[in-house]
Amino acid sequence: MSSTLPSRRSIRLKGYDYAQEGLYFITICVQDRLFLFGEVHDGAMQLNDAGRMVEQWYAELENKYPDKRCHEMVVMPNHFHCIIENISVLSSDAHVGAPLRGRPMVERGRPRTGATIPDAVDWFKTMTTNAYIRGVRDNGWPRFNRKLWQRNYYENIIRTPDAYEKISNYIVNNPEKWKDDMFHL
Repeated sequence: MSSTLPSRRSIRLKGYDYAQEGLYFITICVQDRLFLFGEVHDGAMQLNDAGRMVEQWYAELENKYPDKRCHEMVVMPNHFHCIIENISVLSSDAHVGAPLRGRPMVERGRPRTGATIPDAVDWFKTMTTNAYIRGVRDNGWPRFNRKLWQRNYYENIIRTPDAYEKISNYIVNNPEKWKDDMFHL
């Protein structure tokens, strides 16, 4: 007896090459929108240890993926905003084909270029989830229900300098506008 699972519709832009050069605005939400990463006080985000861990893994993205640049970011109590840039890296080992999901492309112990934005986001979510699980076990961080992050994430391709400026300002000023934020429940 075979059961057919419903197919999930991708929210990625159909036919778009997420490995090409460009800037991407990413928002990742905590599963069940739990407040796990700190609190906003007087318009400023006060990160707890879990929030600082998320910041550290974001900074590590550039080390794992040499063709990615980390721009503005903010860790909020129950979500994370950032801008990731794909840059051109001339390399003889350019990526062809799809990598294993959620795993960095490594050849002979060194990172490879050509990972897509979804690859980088999957890696980030995996690393932060594993670190958070260690924090629950070793430091008494609040537990989460089965998944740290929601399955999908929001992404916006940044196409103009004006859009980049607007999104950068949104990220930087997000804690000041927390009470009006769609993720503030």
